[in-house]
Amino acid sequence: MIYAQILAGGKGTRMGNVPMPKQFLLLADKPILIHTIEKFTLESRFDAILVVCPADWVSHTEDIIKKYITDERVHVVIGGADRNETLMSGINYIQDHYGIQDDDVVVTHDAVRPFITQRIINDNIVAVLENKAIDTIVRGTNDQVTDIPVRSEMYQGQTPQSFHIKTLIDSYNALSSEQKASLSDSCKICSLAGQKVSLVRGENYNFKITTPFDLRVASALVEKRS
Repeated sequence: MIYAQILAGGKGTRMGNVPMPKQFLLLADKPILIHTIEKFTLESRFDAILVVCPADWVSHTEDIIKKYITDERVHVVIGGADRNETLMSGINYIQDHYGIQDDDVVVTHDAVRPFITQRIINDNIVAVLENKAIDTIVRGTNDQVTDIPVRSEMYQGQTPQSFHIKTLIDSYNALSSEQKASLSDSCKICSLAGQKVSLVRGENYNFKITTPFDLRVASALVEKRS
């Protein structure tokens, strides 16, 4: 089976004095999160689309999804204390509700990257069905990842990141507590465990909305497109 997991667990501290996490802020006439979910509902190959959010915001997430989304594949899941615990919360939901088969894969994406294209989603699906782990952009040579640096040292980075689910679970369980504490990127889970991480091409406008400036840029793009 092919799953999508939208990571909506962030608190959005860099957005400044706002009343809610940034994924719930309005972009044009609807929340950023809804723009992102809509892109994934366009892909018929997903068997389920998980939205993983903070425990305190589950009811709000369910309410806005009910208001804007009619796709029954979309499910809300409680996230963890950090990005990778949130990722694994989604994996645990898959295990508990569907069971995990040998060939199951998951495409994970930041909730606050609403301009993801169908081409990027398709490329991730195609690539992860042939490889164990996929990142959209990191340093590498010959289509294989050689290094996943600290995020603050990179001027550009993107999701989706996509995984063969059993490989992801085995890789995460193989890490020490110190290695888990050092994780700055979900694909680093597989990299530290010795798995090769393959690459797909991203897009400049698949950016992450993290600051008020980003939100203004995103609003201008939506206005222009409409």
